[in-house]
Amino acid sequence: MATPTKKFRVLIVDDSAFMRKVLETIFNADELLQVVGHAKDGREAVSLAESLKPDVISMDINMPHVDGLQATAEIMTTNPRPIVIVSSESKEGAASTLRALELGAIEFVAKPSSGIDLDMQSVKEELLRKVRMACKVRVVRTASRLASKLQETGGAKARPPAPVSARPAASSGLDQRFPVVVLAASTGGPATVMRIAPGFTRDFPAAVILVQHMPAAFTTQYAVQLAEFTEIRVKEAEANESLQPGTFYICPGGQHLRVTPTGRIQLDSTTGRIDGYLPNIDVTMESVATYAGALSIAGVLTGMGSDGAKGAKAIKAAGGLVLAQDEGTSVIFGMPAEVIKSGVVDQVLGIDDIYAAIEKRVLGICRPAPAGVR
Repeated sequence: MATPTKKFRVLIVDDSAFMRKVLETIFNADELLQVVGHAKDGREAVSLAESLKPDVISMDINMPHVDGLQATAEIMTTNPRPIVIVSSESKEGAASTLRALELGAIEFVAKPSSGIDLDMQSVKEELLRKVRMACKVRVVRTASRLASKLQETGGAKARPPAPVSARPAASSGLDQRFPVVVLAASTGGPATVMRIAPGFTRDFPAAVILVQHMPAAFTTQYAVQLAEFTEIRVKEAEANESLQPGTFYICPGGQHLRVTPTGRIQLDSTTGRIDGYLPNIDVTMESVATYAGALSIAGVLTGMGSDGAKGAKAIKAAGGLVLAQDEGTSVIFGMPAEVIKSGVVDQVLGIDDIYAAIEKRVLGICRPAPAGVR
């Protein structure tokens, strides 16, 4: 007689009784999942997360009394559980979802605009895949400082952009190239990048490109929110703009980003997925390796899959530096593990050591040791 498959316990949090029923039907029909509780607002969610100890929580954002963002902050600070945000893809929904991801939620699924049963079936496979994956994630307690900051009236006011005169001048030739850092992230990326971003200063003498697997509707808002936590200029990358040091570029969702041999950003929205990824990290890294050569730096962070492995090889072959996040601090040790397996990684580091390694390399390039000093 076959041994019964152990099911992962799911807590559904949504203020709509209809939506709770739809989600329960979807989850209970899966052989690996079992709904063990429902909460109609964030207050109940916090209480049931403690008493039921579910393997995963499906969390709505817009709810009365205590919303999903506040509930996520409380749960991830006091009683961490894997959380998958299931909420609107509107501008307001995107902003709150990103806050939740920065607070440690694992993944998100955008509800179809109407939210009716038939439309929810259109995201069923994505929802089940992400919830199953989240069940296996080792969550960590969110730093209370970050939780408090994100909870202050929905987040701090974004810093004004640096005055034009304070920004580094654009490169005008091959002899004026500067270091280019490519940060690669997928599942768990927003919270991970939040740990790195505060280190960058507005006069950081390198360009930084973040390629995060994220839908198109989210990256513009992501740039706005990330700018609140770092001094470096943060912006969503634009087609044909010239790459500049002192700027943190976010690859727009749904587009591949390349750096041309003349240092301009090229965006591709017509090719579709490459090796299953959109945006594709390898594409960006390979173009940066060609443009920046030994001045290129790859930082491969948490994420599922192998995107970034081929690109990291290209950067290493060009004489650049390759860093990988370690297993202990990765939400999903997929992408870093694949790069490590390839044998091109110079350093495997915990998340709190990655910025220092990037800075050391960049300053070493920009401020060479005096003659005779090694």
